Amino acid sequence: MKNVTGYDLCKLLSGSWGTLSVMTEVTLKVMPKPEAERTLLLRGLDDAAANKAMTAALGSPYDVSGAAHLPKSAFRARTDGLGDIAGQGEALTVLRLEGIKASAVHRAGSLRELLAPFGTATLIEDAASATLWATIRDALPFAAGGALGAWPVWRIVCPPAAGGALGAQLGRETGGDVIYDWGGGLIWAALPPKGDAHASTVRQRVDAFGGHATLIRAAEDVRRNVDVFHPQAVGIAALSERVRASFDPKIILNRGRLTRGAAA
Repeated sequence: MKNVTGYDLCKLLSGSWGTLSVMTEVTLKVMPKPEAERTLLLRGLDDAAANKAMTAALGSPYDVSGAAHLPKSAFRARTDGLGDIAGQGEALTVLRLEGIKASAVHRAGSLRELLAPFGTATLIEDAASATLWATIRDALPFAAGGALGAWPVWRIVCPPAAGGALGAQLGRETGGDVIYDWGGGLIWAALPPKGDAHASTVRQRVDAFGGHATLIRAAEDVRRNVDVFHPQAVGIAALSERVRASFDPKIILNRGRLTRGAAA
């Protein structure tokens, strides 16, 4: 919405996890499905080089609609649906272009030339591309039914240019695996089981990079003792509490969902 006066309710409620109001009607704007989809694959890049390649692609004029990186370690767990794409056991950096077919083909060729310093990019199209991106969207290498199904999973959001360094550091320190999306701005991290799901390490490192981390999956006893959502700075927490109190002064809406104190 433009020219919002007061609360921008759409944005406020979308991140409130049901703690501010009850929605009885939701209107969504949808876009037409692209006519064509092309994905360029770069193989064998480390996290830092992949981050640079994704940054270059997203900063180009070629309208890249998706940029992700799956390190080699992410493929130690069998991932259904990828077939030959993951068959070589190498890290994958993937860049998606969508739109009218002629445009997608032209932009894919131009982007391949731009990314030549990072290696020779190969191309997959339409159904194969869609399958790959569904795998990344759902973080399937870390799925509950897979080899890492018992590992805690974190969802980390950080400045995209810092993603490679943050993910690599977490992997080294914990022995875990990561997947990068949003050009490095979104990191899925599956970490070996531990009493606090590595919360102290994750939150310390994420804070240093100006991001935030949410514990998506962990054993019930771990979730009882670890804050699922990233602890807020004192000033932001006070502002959030004033907003909550103005919408729900009696604390009846999904209490305890975001902070433990609100459930008391």
